[in-house]
Amino acid sequence: VAFVWGAMDGFYEEDERIVGHAADPYHRNDIRQSSRHLVVMDGVRRIADTTRPLVLYESGFAPRWYVPRQDIDGSALISVEGQTFCPYKGLASYYDIGDHKRAAWSYLQAWPEVERVSNFVSFEPDKIDVFLDDRKLALEAGQSVKEHGIDRGLDPGEILKRGNGPAGP
Repeated sequence: VAFVWGAMDGFYEEDERIVGHAADPYHRNDIRQSSRHLVVMDGVRRIADTTRPLVLYESGFAPRWYVPRQDIDGSALISVEGQTFCPYKGLASYYDIGDHKRAAWSYLQAWPEVERVSNFVSFEPDKIDVFLDDRKLALEAGQSVKEHGIDRGLDPGEILKRGNGPAGP
């Protein structure tokens, strides 16, 4: 059985409306603290420099590195309109860096099961230069994600208010 998600008005599990898409009960997100050296550069401008990144290992995806905001030149991140929704992590907000569109993102209020990445920032290695232990990262298989907006008829405030995270109320 296959569904055309865009043609549906909503998706329900029992009496609760599910946002984004149905979650896979076998999907995992594991987060680990690291002391590896991660640097993000826009030409000669140092955007981020940390030895305390978090690495998120998500089923079916390449590892993603998240940087504490204290280790980022915040003036380099330009908030852009539009958010995407992940049923495993929550609402993602995006940032342009110089001429690099949507080169970074953050889960400002990640779901409880991945709250360690809340307000950390991750950078797209195909849009901006990201170095891990002096090795330039490249887009890996499984890192490209088809962007999709929030669920039909729901705004970000309603998603956050409803607590639709895996461990939400």
